Amino acid sequence: MTDIFKLLKEGNKPSLLAGIVNTIIAILKGIAFFLTGNVAMFAETLHSLGDAANQFFVFIGSALSRKAPTPQFPNGFGRVVNLVCLGAVIIVAIMSYEAVKEGWHHVMNPTESGGFIINLSVLAIAIILEAGVLYKAGKEILHEAGIEKGGLAPLTLGFANLKKAKPATKLVFMEDFVATAGGVLAFLAVLLAHFFGLLVAEGIASIAIGLMMFYVVGRVFLENARGAIGETDEEMLKHIAHIVAMDADVKDIQHIEVIKEGEFLHVQVTAEVNPSHTLAYIDDVRDRLMKIILNQKGVQDVMISFDEDDGIRTWKGSNEPNKVEKFSSKLPK
Repeated sequence: MTDIFKLLKEGNKPSLLAGIVNTIIAILKGIAFFLTGNVAMFAETLHSLGDAANQFFVFIGSALSRKAPTPQFPNGFGRVVNLVCLGAVIIVAIMSYEAVKEGWHHVMNPTESGGFIINLSVLAIAIILEAGVLYKAGKEILHEAGIEKGGLAPLTLGFANLKKAKPATKLVFMEDFVATAGGVLAFLAVLLAHFFGLLVAEGIASIAIGLMMFYVVGRVFLENARGAIGETDEEMLKHIAHIVAMDADVKDIQHIEVIKEGEFLHVQVTAEVNPSHTLAYIDDVRDRLMKIILNQKGVQDVMISFDEDDGIRTWKGSNEPNKVEKFSSKLPK
């Protein structure tokens, strides 16, 4: 039990915060829908419920992914967070379908809903809370990307650095962006229905919210499916290959892999060295390289093996600093 609590403490904090906030918002929206019967509020209730469930799942998955490797699972549990995200999007997909369906029914048979002040008040509170979570997730993205900026940077630069974020942080940011945008749409729909009699606006808003949720489902599914299978981190692959190639004792790189294991990186390198070196000397080279590579951001474990230099150049990257050329991780052994 103690180990479980230790793992939970290491879970993704933005997803936990988002889960708590969305639970509160879902309750408020649910009460508002019960009192007013507003279909846009119904869609927003489903949206917040789906987000809350999703984010709690992701928090637990991100915590479990930090479990140390075991003899049975030597590569660790990093991909657990990808598997959890894949399961979580099913919930969002169901909620998306319901939002679109109810919105379509309302467009075909528009009915007037009451509780104008209640709807606007709840939606305003929800927009503020969702925007706060979005900002927090944006700050976490910048932190994970190595950028420390305040002000509006978490919102303006969050999208630009989305690829550098951990799977859990990325999901929270995307979901809360859609949630904030959906809240604004629902707010506008309530205003249009009340002041201009455009009752179909609420149904259209519900459909738009559902479609935005489907977009998140698609993006999250594809990205986490790649992570669950095992995806190469091309940027870190080039960076680590450059580190290895710059070592004075490495003659060539025969093979290199940098695979994403959830929030972490698993590195395998086969390098060529001078065959005249002793085993003790080569072991020192391995220790030196492993220490440097393990200090790189996100690297959890490293496997380095050596072969004798065959005199044939395999790695095509540049040995000059800041001029690393792109090369394949599927180099021949």
